[in-house]
Amino acid sequence: MEVKRVVLAADHAGFVLKEEIMKYLEGKGAEVIDVSGPFVEGNDYPPIIRKGCEVVLKEDIPGIVFGGSGNGEAMAANKVWGIRAAVGYSEEIARLARAHNDANVLSIGARFITAKLALVMVDVFLATAFEGGRHKKRVDDLETR
Repeated sequence: MEVKRVVLAADHAGFVLKEEIMKYLEGKGAEVIDVSGPFVEGNDYPPIIRKGCEVVLKEDIPGIVFGGSGNGEAMAANKVWGIRAAVGYSEEIARLARAHNDANVLSIGARFITAKLALVMVDVFLATAFEGGRHKKRVDDLETR
């Protein structure tokens, strides 16, 4: 699975790591849609994450969101109908988020994940396809109201 376009969204705590990931992805030829805006100390993540998720859904492309822990950002993302955000904290979790959960957003906590690990997780997340099969029924069940 080769990803050509990706959405990035970050609050103040995730901004520096987001910038590093953006340069990395652009260096690999990906078109990055960064909805974060300029760095603002103490900006609130919910509206930034919602904006990023709206683009994920409208453009049908993956998203990566960044914050201090990644938890609040994943919670904000998962409030947007159609988003399946997973908090990434290891290479294997990033892979399983896509392969088993068809996650369309990866949430990274910049205060707890090194840039080196973040780069690996981003590569794995963007390269992994949803396996479907036995997982499809479970993912479909997430979409019921």
